Amino acid sequence: MTSRTSRGLPDFPWDSLADHAAKARTHPGGVVDLSIGTPVDPVPELIRHALGTVADEPGYPTTHGTPALREAVVGALARRHGVTGLDPVAVLPTIGSKELVAWLPTLLGLGPGDVVAIPALSYPTYEVGARLAGAAVVRLADGEPPPAGTSLVWLNSPSNPTGRVLPEAQLAQAVADARAVGAVVASDECYLALAWTASPVSVLLPSVNGGSLDGVLAVHSLSKSSSLAGYRAGFVTGAPALVASLLEVRKHAGMIVPRPVQAAITAALNDDAHVAEQRERYRARRDVLLPALTAAGFTVDHSEAGLYLWSTRNGEPAWDTVSWLADRGILAAPGTFYGPTGDRHVRIALTATDSAITTAATRLTS
Repeated sequence: MTSRTSRGLPDFPWDSLADHAAKARTHPGGVVDLSIGTPVDPVPELIRHALGTVADEPGYPTTHGTPALREAVVGALARRHGVTGLDPVAVLPTIGSKELVAWLPTLLGLGPGDVVAIPALSYPTYEVGARLAGAAVVRLADGEPPPAGTSLVWLNSPSNPTGRVLPEAQLAQAVADARAVGAVVASDECYLALAWTASPVSVLLPSVNGGSLDGVLAVHSLSKSSSLAGYRAGFVTGAPALVASLLEVRKHAGMIVPRPVQAAITAALNDDAHVAEQRERYRARRDVLLPALTAAGFTVDHSEAGLYLWSTRNGEPAWDTVSWLADRGILAAPGTFYGPTGDRHVRIALTATDSAITTAATRLTS
């Protein structure tokens, strides 16, 4: 017997890769898995140290996070992304960003009759979150305004899966369009620190939000920039009233970031050096993999930022490309995981060790 909730959800996309993964594993040199964006590099020592400093605190942590954590968020956003004027009270730590994405429609009180607008190509959990709440989903083409009746609009720049960076003016227009129909704007900014050939901006900037945070939320993760996927470390900030309402519900629901992880988040946000080092690791891997894909006949579209190369092989169907790569011991994600219009692309991740990326490049060009 299954629950009504699970019956309303799509199949987990990566389960459908099992046969291709099995084929890739038969390669004499083993599989190079570039299908997911999980970090492979060590957690910086300063973060591991911070985690241990509060390992002997037996009491419950606060859902709102420590004052030091919230101040660290405000400071990091100012130094790294030019965001100023944030109130630390309007900062809320989350158990990674995925749980916030999945539960945001429910936490906002959305349900049947509401509409959640997501990009045409987007992180699958935006749709999952809407379905969990019982809301309808509409996919928006580039520049398309949300329809009347939309309650929540997801923005994502840099994009997962495409790595596209929206120009500041286009992002501002998207915020204005969402406000015009009375929708909350949720901007997924998990890849903001990983820019390559374009400069992404936060929805928290006045040039984007018109000088007001009303109806605006920004979602951030430390999984990519600080290699903390295993810690489940993220935060949301923006409109004080919205953050306060999320906090109230999360207190009742016990959605609390563990105290040691709160200390780790604080340390990570107070140090920019490790973020710069990690960015350069990914840049170096991109510099190896991108020309190898091009030499193998792929076209890489967008991919101006983030951890993925949005690639097509002569415009062939995505699953054919996945199979071609699997024959060479490389596993990639078909673009169909992210929306119907991704049917001619694959998403290839930079999240593998230096040696694995070199191996993949060699197999592509040999």
